[in-house]
Amino acid sequence: MSTIQVRDDNGVRIITFNRPDKRNAINLQMYTQLTEYLIQGESDNEIRAFMFRGQADCFTSGNDVADFLQNSGLGVEHPAFRFLFCLLDLQKPVIAAVTGAAVGIGTTMLLHCDLVYADNSAKFQLPFVQLALVPEAGASLLLPLAIGQAKASELLMLGESFNADDAFTYGLINKVVSSESIFDYTLKRAHQLASQPPISLQSTKKLIRYNKEEVRKQMERELKEFEQRLASDEAKAKFAAFLKR
Repeated sequence: MSTIQVRDDNGVRIITFNRPDKRNAINLQMYTQLTEYLIQGESDNEIRAFMFRGQADCFTSGNDVADFLQNSGLGVEHPAFRFLFCLLDLQKPVIAAVTGAAVGIGTTMLLHCDLVYADNSAKFQLPFVQLALVPEAGASLLLPLAIGQAKASELLMLGESFNADDAFTYGLINKVVSSESIFDYTLKRAHQLASQPPISLQSTKKLIRYNKEEVRKQMERELKEFEQRLASDEAKAKFAAFLKR
């Protein structure tokens, strides 16, 4: 069974993280699939919106650490960063349904989504500093813009988890939805997006979103620093301890 599932539903491409035995940790093969499904959907006129989801108990726990360390030669062509830059460049709207763990990239990718809904089980976390790394996905720029420098510094520097109510208060998600209806509700919203005039919708997204070139430059700066941190003795010790758990 594929670790990334995709199906198209009335103009919405639903992309599901499907590796529950690993808490939906994303490996490089999954990143490659994610990027391919996004590129295909972006060029398909029948697809009007994208929706990300996981299972009822987990969105994604972030990177598959062991796989990432075995393929740690970073750059813009690395599968993880190809996915992130692809997210940045999407013209069609992106919506997410968050349940359970949303760790690392599970949180930072939401900064590139246009609508985000979560249930009360959602737990967000940005543990980059705890792993002796730095943020990615432009989070060092986008998070302060979204919630202010003080709160962004707290979330990024301390790396403590926060719940759906907190995320709503910070303005990172649109609504907290019951666990029973989170997927149906989010898909309904996705269908509403898909039913809008597509060119007008995409133009509106472009107008209200951030300066892509500024974010791209910040992502490239993050990538260089991330690569240096990943090669450090500090990070190697953190990851060795993590893998022994």
